[in-house]
Amino acid sequence: MDIVKRLLPVFLFAWCCVFVINKNGVEASHRIYQHLQNVMAVEVKDTHRTKYHFQPPHHWINADCTTYFYQYNPKGSVWGNIVWAHSVSKDLISWEALEPAIYPSKPFDINGCWSGSATILPGNKPIILYTGLDPEKRQVQNYAIPKNDTDPYLREWIKPEDNPLVTPSPEMNVSQFRDPTTAWWHNGHWRMTVGGKRKHRGMSYLYRSVDFRFWIKARHPLHSAADTGMWECPDFFPVLKNGNKQGLDTSKVGPDVKHVFKVSLDETRYEYYTLGTEDFVGLANESDSADEDTAKGWAGIQAIPREVWLSPEGKQVLQWPIQELETLRGQKVDLNNQNLEQGKHVEVKGITAAQADVEVTFSVANMDKAEMYDPNWKDAQTACAAKRSNVPGGVGPFGLLTLASQNLEEFTPVFFRIFKSQDQKLKVLLCSDAKFSTLKPFDEKQYRPSFAGLVDVDIAKDKKISLRSLIDHSAVESFGAGGRTCILCRVYPTLAINDAAHLFVFNNGTEPITVETLTAWSMNAPKSMNEGQQ
Repeated sequence: MDIVKRLLPVFLFAWCCVFVINKNGVEASHRIYQHLQNVMAVEVKDTHRTKYHFQPPHHWINADCTTYFYQYNPKGSVWGNIVWAHSVSKDLISWEALEPAIYPSKPFDINGCWSGSATILPGNKPIILYTGLDPEKRQVQNYAIPKNDTDPYLREWIKPEDNPLVTPSPEMNVSQFRDPTTAWWHNGHWRMTVGGKRKHRGMSYLYRSVDFRFWIKARHPLHSAADTGMWECPDFFPVLKNGNKQGLDTSKVGPDVKHVFKVSLDETRYEYYTLGTEDFVGLANESDSADEDTAKGWAGIQAIPREVWLSPEGKQVLQWPIQELETLRGQKVDLNNQNLEQGKHVEVKGITAAQADVEVTFSVANMDKAEMYDPNWKDAQTACAAKRSNVPGGVGPFGLLTLASQNLEEFTPVFFRIFKSQDQKLKVLLCSDAKFSTLKPFDEKQYRPSFAGLVDVDIAKDKKISLRSLIDHSAVESFGAGGRTCILCRVYPTLAINDAAHLFVFNNGTEPITVETLTAWSMNAPKSMNEGQQ
């Protein structure tokens, strides 16, 4: 199947998106380090650089963009001096870097070229929408068009003089208005949404246009929610019902589709969508401190591109790494029918544990020992922090210890834990916990939270659950139950680096667990596009 058609829901509506701030008070997650913004990399330290996740050769990139364009600081390894860097790929695995596509050059973006998206207009004409920072430090929405739309790589872009297309209206917060999404056509109008904030209420402002030039703000937002803070990178797109994975044009409507509204909450650093309460996590957060980023000469990676589709029962969005990733698989090992009693861990040998792809299915015979789920836990992250992998339980914790040192002085666990709710229904928690990932003290400036989500599966009926983890030196990207819950964790081991990294399966619950099947592959680094053509 053609890769563009398979990935259309992801790669046409969400090409580039970033958490942003400026020195005049934009409230967002990135801190400004003016003394470091222009510190060029003297050397690039390779210790924690990923090998099959996309990274540019050096300096800072934003972590949540998808393909072709990404936010980049060409002058330093912390946020600042943002341009739209540009890379191209035929398979989303092997990449070639091009010159930046968009950079501050006009009054309407002279103070910054921030996140945006791309829309394909009739006649197969691409157009970029992006947020610019004007001389008054207002966030405004601009557009750019290809200088030569016959160039298959779309190297050069023009910013017409009739920009900006959309400016904040008087009642809006001018420093909380950004990230225009891919437009869609409906009832004779183009529509787009832009993220914003009104007091502490997250907003997705809705606009319409007949000609893609003159835009009118709707009286009511597309969606909003109280006490959620700034909404970054909103997206609105259709998916087919009945589990069909085919990609759709963003303007598709009809009885055979549902629509997904997805947003990134700046304050929590998580992404959510409206088809349920599970995290829609495609964000590769940079967890190191600013000083460490500058010292190592780089910061930020891209998540592995994912297919996105609606589950067969129509209840939630599923995500899975693109199949092209499997071309990088090398040495393979299997571990099947392995029984794990409480406190037992078994090493998976024969692969490069620091650079691997692991698929495992666990089976659980009895759920009677499942612990009660504390109703005071406000979310899955709270539950994970309270019940870490080293806290013995009933059914679980069980899973993988990734990027582990030989004697488990440090490790990054990805694990399941099964609870009972007050009505005796079973709840399955998937957690990826960075607390023990390094020998550095936990109170240092690294960002090391517990990432977690509840997995929507009938574990009582199936009595088994699957996990896939992509391990890449400083990234552990995991998919529970076929992509129903997805977590990407960034870690910086002290001991478990390169050949000193190990991989284990473990169980720390009183109920025995069986590793029904486990297959792991060493992962090769992708070739550049130029290498592939030689």
